[in-house]
Amino acid sequence: MDATPQVLAVLDELLASTAPGGRGALWHLAEQGRELDANLVRLPPGAGVGEHQEDVLDVLLVVLAGAGSLRTAAGDTLDLVPTTVTWLPRTSRRALEAGPEGLTYLTVHRRRPGLTIGPAVRTPAHEGGEAPCMLDLVCPECGRLSADRAPVFCSACGEAFPER
Repeated sequence: MDATPQVLAVLDELLASTAPGGRGALWHLAEQGRELDANLVRLPPGAGVGEHQEDVLDVLLVVLAGAGSLRTAAGDTLDLVPTTVTWLPRTSRRALEAGPEGLTYLTVHRRRPGLTIGPAVRTPAHEGGEAPCMLDLVCPECGRLSADRAPVFCSACGEAFPER
């Protein structure tokens, strides 16, 4: 069966229909069978995504509106303005901060494999115990499992994790 191209969203229309104070993931790619993930994220003026690291995926960040900055682990600051395309290689540490007009950007990356439920792993009786609960590593906004053991912000949608 051949796949058929389709328009999924018109970003200007989507942004115009979103409340001005809207924050977080405004849209995400959700089609079945896809190999990519994409998120449209808005940060209000002065808001940010704290320093974090994506260990598994490269991410492409495209600024659509507003302005801001991206701080790297080396201490450099990259200016983010509309039409800026930034490559965030896997394992790079970074932090985002929105400017006075806020920052709206699109991220695109390879899709993470979904979580699956498999058969229970039997452990020898002398080890005992249960597998650790990982619910505190699941983003409350988009449902992604964080690779970071103590996440502050979701690397997929930018939403803040609840304080522990």
